[in-house]
Amino acid sequence: MTTEEKNNHPLRTGYTTGACAAAAAKAAALALTNQRMVEQVEITLPAGERVNFAVSRCVFNNLEASCSVIKDAGDDPDVTDGAEICAAVSWGDERDITIDGGKGVGMITKPGLEIPVGMAAINKVPRRMIAQSVREAVGPESKGIRVIISVPQGEELAKRTLNRRLGIEGGISIIGTTGVVIPYSVEAYKVSISQALDIAVACGCQEAVLTTGRRSERFAQRELILPQESFIQMGDFVSHAIKECAGKGLAKVIIWGMVGKLSKIAAGHLHTHVNDSRVDMNFLAGVAASCGLPKTTIIAVKKAVTAHHFLKILAPSDVPGICDKLCVLAACKCREYVKGALEVECVMTDYSGIILGRANVQG
Repeated sequence: MTTEEKNNHPLRTGYTTGACAAAAAKAAALALTNQRMVEQVEITLPAGERVNFAVSRCVFNNLEASCSVIKDAGDDPDVTDGAEICAAVSWGDERDITIDGGKGVGMITKPGLEIPVGMAAINKVPRRMIAQSVREAVGPESKGIRVIISVPQGEELAKRTLNRRLGIEGGISIIGTTGVVIPYSVEAYKVSISQALDIAVACGCQEAVLTTGRRSERFAQRELILPQESFIQMGDFVSHAIKECAGKGLAKVIIWGMVGKLSKIAAGHLHTHVNDSRVDMNFLAGVAASCGLPKTTIIAVKKAVTAHHFLKILAPSDVPGICDKLCVLAACKCREYVKGALEVECVMTDYSGIILGRANVQG
């Protein structure tokens, strides 16, 4: 819980890139149709709520109008917070509304996402919002409208996202199913895991390598000869990731991490964030005892401060056996969670990528 929440000050919600794009598009359509400046615009979110957006920039002539909205993500640590979301609207030849991406909006290059390869990364719900908002502005009998969404800083912002891994090149995605950003929600990260797994399946991968972070992923990529799409950064969301793997029909998962995360998994904690679980030194002491370590070592393990400290206490000759045992326990817990639907392998490395333990559980 954050300081704000403890002080009973609710965190501010914000708006998605999709909602901002719809607002910018409606403002541009109004400016084009009425040939006058637009300073504020109201759109309808998917749930039916009407919300207002300030228009940051508005320029127009008889053929085209361009407006922008500055994204406010509320108190969510979104990389696109403060980004300028732009829409250029011009008359088209048909009566349809066509929507495409411009500078800073990514292009889909891999199968498995909801938008086909070769199209701009503007998801289905934002496309509907944009089309609905533009139609409100120009009226149902209007001639065709062409909408181009752009994000001037999009290519740079995309470097701080998982877009390239998902096969989205050249910019950010225009996303959002509700139009609203919930502060500090974990849902966005979970969605990125699911999307990455969709791509892995679409690319023919039979197994996924679930890593606890970028460093673990680099170690795994160094050791395993598998397609890039197989490697998924699951972070702390072990239960979500393995459940998704089972649901999407993968045959095997390899969980690759270090002693802290894997010892938590071995103890049955399938969400490994520090706020939800801590390394249990009594559990580790029990594992050490089951491997026949002397009582003096067991007592020292119980007093260990961190999982890394725990490893330092062990004699070098004891490390492989203990780490293998932790990997066995972790793999068993994961396999139990998905009711045996997956073959599970766990690999533990140290901070330099040296493999300390490994175990595969199939049945």
